[in-house]
Amino acid sequence: MKKRTPLAGACWAGLLPALLWGCGGGSETNTDLTAVDVSKPATGWSLVWSDEFNGPTVDDKKWNFEVNCAGGGNNEKQCYTASTENAFIKEGMLNIVAKKAPEGAEKPYTSARLTTKNKADFKYGRFEMRAKLPAGQGSWPAFWMMPTDSVYGEWPRSGEIDIMEAVNLKTPGAEGKPEAFVHGTLHYGKSAPNNVSSGKAYALPGGKNPADDFHTYAVEWQQGEIRWYVDDYLYATQRQSEVRFNSKQQAVGLKHRGWFAEYYDQITGKLTTFWNTAPFDQKFFLILNQAVGGNWPENVNNKGIDPAAFANGQAYIIDYVRVFQCEANPATGKGCETVRAGYDKADDALVEGKAPIPVPPSDGVARNLTIFDNVVNPSWPGWDCCGGSTPTVVNDPGRGGVMEFKVGASPTVNGFISRAEFIKDPAGAPSPFDASPLLDKGSLSFAMKLVSAPNNPGAAWKVKVESNNAATAVELDITASTEGKTPQVGVWQTYTFPLKKLADAGLDLSAIDVVMIFPAWGSGEGAVYHVDDVKIAGASSPELVLFKDQKNLDWPMWDCCGGSTPTEEMDDEAHGMTAEFKIGATPTVMGFITRAANGGGNKPFDATAILQGGVLRFEMKVVSGTANPATAWKFKVESNNGAEAVELDLTASTEGKAPVTGQWQTYTFKIADLAAKGLDVSAIDVVMVFPAWGEGNGAVYRIDNARFYDPTATPALGLQLFTDAAAAQWKIWDCCGGSTPTVEDDDAAHGKAAQFVIGAAPTVMGLLADDKVYYDATALLATGVVRFELKVITPPSNPDAQWLFKIEAFDAASAVELKLSDSLEGKNPVTGQWQTYTFKLKDLADKGLDVSAIDVLMVFPAWGMGNGAVYRLDNVAIAAE
Repeated sequence: MKKRTPLAGACWAGLLPALLWGCGGGSETNTDLTAVDVSKPATGWSLVWSDEFNGPTVDDKKWNFEVNCAGGGNNEKQCYTASTENAFIKEGMLNIVAKKAPEGAEKPYTSARLTTKNKADFKYGRFEMRAKLPAGQGSWPAFWMMPTDSVYGEWPRSGEIDIMEAVNLKTPGAEGKPEAFVHGTLHYGKSAPNNVSSGKAYALPGGKNPADDFHTYAVEWQQGEIRWYVDDYLYATQRQSEVRFNSKQQAVGLKHRGWFAEYYDQITGKLTTFWNTAPFDQKFFLILNQAVGGNWPENVNNKGIDPAAFANGQAYIIDYVRVFQCEANPATGKGCETVRAGYDKADDALVEGKAPIPVPPSDGVARNLTIFDNVVNPSWPGWDCCGGSTPTVVNDPGRGGVMEFKVGASPTVNGFISRAEFIKDPAGAPSPFDASPLLDKGSLSFAMKLVSAPNNPGAAWKVKVESNNAATAVELDITASTEGKTPQVGVWQTYTFPLKKLADAGLDLSAIDVVMIFPAWGSGEGAVYHVDDVKIAGASSPELVLFKDQKNLDWPMWDCCGGSTPTEEMDDEAHGMTAEFKIGATPTVMGFITRAANGGGNKPFDATAILQGGVLRFEMKVVSGTANPATAWKFKVESNNGAEAVELDLTASTEGKAPVTGQWQTYTFKIADLAAKGLDVSAIDVVMVFPAWGEGNGAVYRIDNARFYDPTATPALGLQLFTDAAAAQWKIWDCCGGSTPTVEDDDAAHGKAAQFVIGAAPTVMGLLADDKVYYDATALLATGVVRFELKVITPPSNPDAQWLFKIEAFDAASAVELKLSDSLEGKNPVTGQWQTYTFKLKDLADKGLDVSAIDVLMVFPAWGMGNGAVYRLDNVAIAAE
């Protein structure tokens, strides 16, 4: 029985699919449940309170009668009375009878609700009832518990334990099958209507119905865990949440998602989320009642209430209620667990709760946020505030998935929201975004197209951003964007709002949780519009290249246990040099490692900043397979010196493919998915790809283009083409001379630099993007630059050789070539010295470069004059000035 608001009852429809059919005997247990005599305490438990209902009347020293017509706030149709017509003892059993009320009564039915509050209050124990349940459409019997003192706040913040509930028993459902389920549930969390519940339903084995005979219903409640039983079969387990911490001791996830509590912290005074034993660590009292109708029973099965079921009284018959205490440890209730194999497994009895996923506190690190890009971010769903529509992802030619918003006759605002009450996807969690580290360089941007304009041609379009549950908000005309454009029907347009502009207008950037795009309130009827690429960005995206054309000295290739030394081998033209691994008769695993003890540079990768959109992606080719063709290929990542690890089949990748001998295939694993499975992404130090342990004999395979990065990261604020290594999907390149540029150690200030050597064959050299990869620098056009550092080690043999800079776009469809002395610095190279060269993007565009598709950047002595030259490039970037 719920003490919930009328809105809360609708949630019960969502509970019904989560059903568990009784499986009878045969389960392996720690306690021999078949030997339990229901007339005696279960093994390890000591009886501390009971009512066998052997007296002539209900014992008022044990039970209170509630007398009211309010029910539990669920639109129930009964008044609770103290009448002996509604609650009486007969033949040693308590009868709670729901019956039709006299004509003119406040509610159409009467019933009874008995509680033990302040007469028998308990913390931990086994709570057991033997009863025969009432039947009929509209019946709602319950055996449940509520807190004696609501120390954590109003319902359900102080918790509720439903030991047994059932509705509409024996009433045929849509398929004609009689209703036969009983339910065990917990209620907890935030105040209504943002309350949550978690639980499970159970059906007796053999098609038995709880309304046909007596059955025993119980919970065992101990510190941090509650278990539900029917006839001593354990069908559901719920636990407190277990928080997962990263290497910086920040809460970043949950090892187990169970219950939670929200109450005011005694130290800070702030309303705070707690993932501990609260609220189920206080005294609770027992409740027995039978409701008639209400939000739950009236909305399932045949719906409504069947008056015939209550015409002669509908009886809920209780043989006894007993409470036991664990003798081993009464203070915690632990040590008397009646359990079985599978009671703690998510695919069996363990129930996942509704605790919010903890978000790490701000560490001042600039991060980007993708709110929407082709698919819904489960933590930032599309939202119609007040118009009753449901924003939907639709396909737009040329863009793929876009979010469609509609405005009807009801005034409304639309957009994206990250507040708990609006997040329905279990994969999502409230994720207010801390954009404060992006203050100076960051922006909110999105693309929008009108499908149909508002009926009111003068409707102004607005952008509104809120923070910290609307503690601060800023609303601007859409024309206040950097682009200053008005939306047009059928035209995609980009809108950019610098974060500094929002902050100057009063927005707290540290907890952004709503972004709205809409026609002015009350003027938008008829508008249909599409939105895409909604981002808050400005941070450089961390990246780690494990292998691309050459090994990463800080992350060497590694054979764990087989005694081999992985090598670099030349493959096809598209892949060049690759990492090759060979497995012999000794079982082993292989991959890349940064731990110093294994020859690495001791540089774990912190992927926290790209947790949302980041991936680990690599290409693999099996050169020769294992002796056993059925061998499963595995992928494993470890962090924090092995403190956390996740191992998956390769087929668990986004692509879902198994290796095929002789073919290169790409495998992608989302960092967020790895974190959800328990990986501490702040200190990744091992990446392995291998055939299952002991089954890899004879396997030879190659890996290339292995890297951690964020493919969703906005390119608008620059691209670092080379710093210690080439950017993802770019490489250092010799156009025509047949050489292979290398990465060499330079001075302490530069570390690794790209080195080019020119021989007798005329050539040009620099950086080249992969096929069909282009960099769009349009957003940087006004203030952006191309900048790099150059050091000549050995000058060309021709002293008159002119040094040049050339940049190309879209497969050489446009190109600009200039002298290095045309740079802003106006210098020529000096042998042995690092020098910086800067070219304005706008100047390059004015000379004909298409800055939307840059794919080549070259620095070289004039064609045919470079023989003998050896030079290095570093810190090559297209960036905001």
